[in-house]
Amino acid sequence: MKVACVGGGPASLYFSILMKRVDPSHDITVYERNPAGWTYGWGVTYVDELLNNLHNADPESARAINENSFRWDSWVVHVHDRMTVTEEHGDEGFGIGRRQLLGILAERADSLGVRIEFEREIADEDELADADLVVAGDGVNSVLRERHADHFGTEVMVGRNTYIWLGTTKVFDAFTFAFVETPHGWIWCYGYGFSKEHSTCVIECSPETWRGLGFHQANEADSLALLEKLFADMLDGHPLIGRAQADGRAHWLNFRTLTNRTWYRDNLVLLGDAAHTTHYSIGAGTDLALGDAAFLASALHEDTHLQPALARYERERKSSIVATQRAARYSAQWYENLPRYISLPPAQMFTLLGRRHSPLLPHIPPRLYYRIGQVAGRLESLRSRLGSKAARHTHGGAHG
Repeated sequence: MKVACVGGGPASLYFSILMKRVDPSHDITVYERNPAGWTYGWGVTYVDELLNNLHNADPESARAINENSFRWDSWVVHVHDRMTVTEEHGDEGFGIGRRQLLGILAERADSLGVRIEFEREIADEDELADADLVVAGDGVNSVLRERHADHFGTEVMVGRNTYIWLGTTKVFDAFTFAFVETPHGWIWCYGYGFSKEHSTCVIECSPETWRGLGFHQANEADSLALLEKLFADMLDGHPLIGRAQADGRAHWLNFRTLTNRTWYRDNLVLLGDAAHTTHYSIGAGTDLALGDAAFLASALHEDTHLQPALARYERERKSSIVATQRAARYSAQWYENLPRYISLPPAQMFTLLGRRHSPLLPHIPPRLYYRIGQVAGRLESLRSRLGSKAARHTHGGAHG
């Protein structure tokens, strides 16, 4: 099969790797409009479940990703001068620099015979008329998808809050949240390490707070200076690092949740953010992009006829991500309604932060939801202890 992947992000690169592993005779080219080594953003996150899946799919790239990842197994929450630290919570979290991740995947793809053409922009699939399959992995602003937006049924929901994605030289050894009250409302940040030298900081606030603090008219230098002052306790004197826009303003955004009614058209198929996006607050973007790649490669391997394979990919992958998409919507809503939770005692507020994916939480008074959760937890603990006691009794009776 002759395959053209448009966009050199994680989804396209990993898809090309998996396809080459299944059948080295596939002729695969990845087209990336930017120069080699250029990327936006700082670090991305994932959990150990993804790492296990990567090891099963391609051990070599998984080892490289693992060796270059930064780990944490606890959360820290700052609210004013109060701090709550979780116990270790079982699953490890990982951060890796986006540039580092892309470099690992590009090197692995190249070693398998994938051609990667940097600084090559594809604006129309007609430029790839000789390809059996065209993969649109060119992100949320996919040019190939937009040419057929009516067919794909593209819908975009713009989030209410404003956010900015920054870096810092402060290395967080735990996933760290900080909530700061200002005269214009709350502003908050979460930070996580992705290397031995840098962390990511995502800062978010309501539009009223954003305008009240003057960010709508401040340049990047002034914006970063104010943010460093607001989050001084969290940053311990370390600077924030931004990415200014062409006019010198800070790169503030409103998150866009994108969905598509269908994910393919003839031999053109959507992958990663071109197909769907999920709110950054659940940290699932990289996981979903690599998962898309695995599902598409599997579908093409299982069915040699292209249209049934693409239909299977769309059907099975759409079904598998429904729960994650729902969790992302509720997580975004939790932050958009932060005043509902922020005045709770630290332990309660932190617990509900961890339960922000719940569909029930928006409809139950927060304190009541917390109490119900505590009672349910004690009942489950009691049930487990009684079950263990009964098992020991049965075991002893069988051998008495």
